[in-house]
Amino acid sequence: MSLHFSVLASGSTGNAIFVSDENHSLLVDAGLSGKQMEALFQQINRNVRDLSGILVTHEHSDHIKGIGVLARKYNVPIYANEKTWSAMEGLIGTIAPDQKFIFPTGTVQAFGGISVESFGVSHDAAEPMFFSFHQDNKKLTLITDTGYVSDRMKGIIDNSDVFIFESNHDVEMLRMGRYPWSVKRRILSDLGHVSNEDAGLALADVIGDKTKRIYLAHLSQDNNMKEIARMSVHQVLQEKDLGIDERFTLHDTDPKQPTQLVYV
Repeated sequence: MSLHFSVLASGSTGNAIFVSDENHSLLVDAGLSGKQMEALFQQINRNVRDLSGILVTHEHSDHIKGIGVLARKYNVPIYANEKTWSAMEGLIGTIAPDQKFIFPTGTVQAFGGISVESFGVSHDAAEPMFFSFHQDNKKLTLITDTGYVSDRMKGIIDNSDVFIFESNHDVEMLRMGRYPWSVKRRILSDLGHVSNEDAGLALADVIGDKTKRIYLAHLSQDNNMKEIARMSVHQVLQEKDLGIDERFTLHDTDPKQPTQLVYV
């Protein structure tokens, strides 16, 4: 039992996930300020200077806000695909050439005993990708910021021990909310975000015998609530008779408070 993780922050205001074993520590995105990121690391008793790398999912600000600061201050390598590098080049400040690494979509990178598998998703960014982390027959999958979950994605993430899964909005809250229609249409589109109900339906197709924990992530600040997301997803999974609360459990994430460090 060495692969462990914490969802440091998740939501429309900023996202960051910590994944580690006894030898390597990785950060997926850094969508908060450098100071906020340092404070989150302190809360889980970890140090930014010990990071082996920062993996970037895509160039939107709620995923890259603190990347440049952390990379320069702690000399952390950054991994992203070529299109994401091009899209975020002017957004994160100058990064030293020896800290810039290409991580192509659809490939696997090894960080010691952790194998990181990247896969493409459907979102309005240059080339968004997310990750499954593999070690000793354990699998941790992170997938947010996608308008839908395709059969291809499901095949890659199927039967993960842990899912950190997008449950972005309640459709009725979004439709009745204050956003302009153009923004609502973008969120509801195939290049937007997965709703609570669609998260439940997609999860029902990928939960397997190994699955033990599901974390509902990237909740909209304006168009969702933890209780609504959990209730909606729970209802779908209960109707599918998959053993929720017995074989596996649902967990919240928070935009400001990290989840407890948990072993996969």
